[in-house]
Amino acid sequence: MKVEPKIREFICTTAHPEGCREYVRRQIAYVRSQERKKGRKQEPKKVLVIGASTGYGLASRITAGFGCGAATIGIMFEKPSNGKRTATPGWYNTAAYEEEAQKAGLYAKSINGDAFSKAVKEETIALIKRDWGKADMVIYSLAAPRRTDTQGKTWVSALKTTGKPFTEKSMDLRNHTIVTKTVEPAAEEEVEGTKKVMGGEDWLDWIKALKVADVLEDNALTVAYSYIGPRLTYPIYYDGTIGQAKRHLEKTARVIREEFPDVRALISVNKALVTQASAAIPIVPLYFAVLYGVMKEAHTHEGCIEQMVRLFREKLLEENPPTDEAGRIRMDDWELEEHIQSRVWEIWEQVTTENVENLADIQGYWEDFYHMFGFGFENVDYEKDVEIEIGIPSINFAE
Repeated sequence: MKVEPKIREFICTTAHPEGCREYVRRQIAYVRSQERKKGRKQEPKKVLVIGASTGYGLASRITAGFGCGAATIGIMFEKPSNGKRTATPGWYNTAAYEEEAQKAGLYAKSINGDAFSKAVKEETIALIKRDWGKADMVIYSLAAPRRTDTQGKTWVSALKTTGKPFTEKSMDLRNHTIVTKTVEPAAEEEVEGTKKVMGGEDWLDWIKALKVADVLEDNALTVAYSYIGPRLTYPIYYDGTIGQAKRHLEKTARVIREEFPDVRALISVNKALVTQASAAIPIVPLYFAVLYGVMKEAHTHEGCIEQMVRLFREKLLEENPPTDEAGRIRMDDWELEEHIQSRVWEIWEQVTTENVENLADIQGYWEDFYHMFGFGFENVDYEKDVEIEIGIPSINFAE
């Protein structure tokens, strides 16, 4: 079957299996090209990645496996091909990761299901007991629109402000025109729903379940990912419903440390990057495109894999990881440098439909977008028929 990208608003409804394989291979190649820090005692050996199939979660799994030699279990919620439609990109990414891990002699198994559910937690615990005994690192990297909690109630997240409406420039991804978007304030139940879905409640549930089952090593490390962003996006992000959820996530790190003193719980605040989740947020894609251009000009731009390699090498695995006054690791340090943000704001005030192609890195934005779905790689022949029904080596075992 010949697979082409089919774009609907801010998502692509197809994925290319060979392109996704290339996407994973390039990240592995980058990790292998980086010299490992010598004499480190903190390198993990058995890593559970919750949300392991795309974005920062996938990059974390690749960095742990090919950068630290760690065995990994990845939790994902992806759809395989039905023979007529392609699988989701995360399915193909996971298949590619497991294939490359097998070649490298690395343990890699995956579980496909709702990470919020009790059933997937129990399945994961059983796999850890059977194959590892205990895990020494848990990476929490979930991004989901809804969650059904342990009481059976379904919560839905909302991309809204809190307090009052917010109006600002945005970019229509269909034609690159600069438009004005107004984001309305959330109702109280929408704020609560977003905290339930994107906050720290499920992260804490995971750690509790793993501790009760005695499948975490003493002094195990767990890290969850967050984003703050610049003041420009505060109304829609940090001061919006998502920001309320991220504050809850930060509080949860403190709760985990208090309830389980032998678990080191950290938050890593990461850089703005194109992901399937971020593409849906009004105003944000235009900011990303402007930021990309500025950071590339300054030679400080990083993608997911570069961020995760720097996180592991320079911060997360240190005996005393460097944190800010709130106890967070700041991987957005380069993004928020004053000279970077000053230049972003200067461009932001100037950008129009007529000059956006010149002032913002539209090409870079779309390159990252298409790569997420396996498209846009110059060494992949997209005219060829490809097999879309790709298996994941460990899934039959996990199921």
